[in-house]
Amino acid sequence: MRRGWCSDTGQAFPIYITVVAGLLFLAFAYLAVGQAAVNRGGAQTAADAAALAAAQSRRDYLAGEWLAAVTDPTEWENVFDGKVDLNPTCRRAEQLAAQNDGQVQTCDDSGPLEVTVQVRTNKRVGDSVVPGVKDIQSVQSATAVIEPLCTFDAPSRGAEDHAPLPELPELTCDGTVWKPDPADPEGLPRPEDLFDVHLADRQANHE
Repeated sequence: MRRGWCSDTGQAFPIYITVVAGLLFLAFAYLAVGQAAVNRGGAQTAADAAALAAAQSRRDYLAGEWLAAVTDPTEWENVFDGKVDLNPTCRRAEQLAAQNDGQVQTCDDSGPLEVTVQVRTNKRVGDSVVPGVKDIQSVQSATAVIEPLCTFDAPSRGAEDHAPLPELPELTCDGTVWKPDPADPEGLPRPEDLFDVHLADRQANHE
């Protein structure tokens, strides 16, 4: 009886070791998946921040263009449509990506009312039991949209008439009615009153 029990124990021990080793491998594999997910999350955060910062730069620029044309409401529609000479915004995207430990891979600010940025993390996934994962750097992209919030009744006048209009039209921005008065700069709408900035759909890939 005793000899048989020892024999059974000896046979079970290698099986036990195999099962434990398998469980440990799975645990490390799940850890690698978690590390990759964290890496992707960091890349997405950096991409979101970069795209939003670039779009906010464009929004502030457009708001400045509106202020410059505030006495000529026939030009307001061009400003809200982004049909003006546009400012470059990708430098701002690069700054925000760097602050979030990433690097801008591509930046497209050619659209008047949107900016698309692709960011790669500086950090790599790191050592792992899963082959080929160690040097992976996550790449994520984000698009930020600049949405005009205002409507107004545009006045009409002849092409040769450059005189200021006697009264500026009311500007309705997201439910708030403004009566622009160039003599009262403090009473004019701010950039965030004129335009909303938000993220659009996301895309993802890896290198």
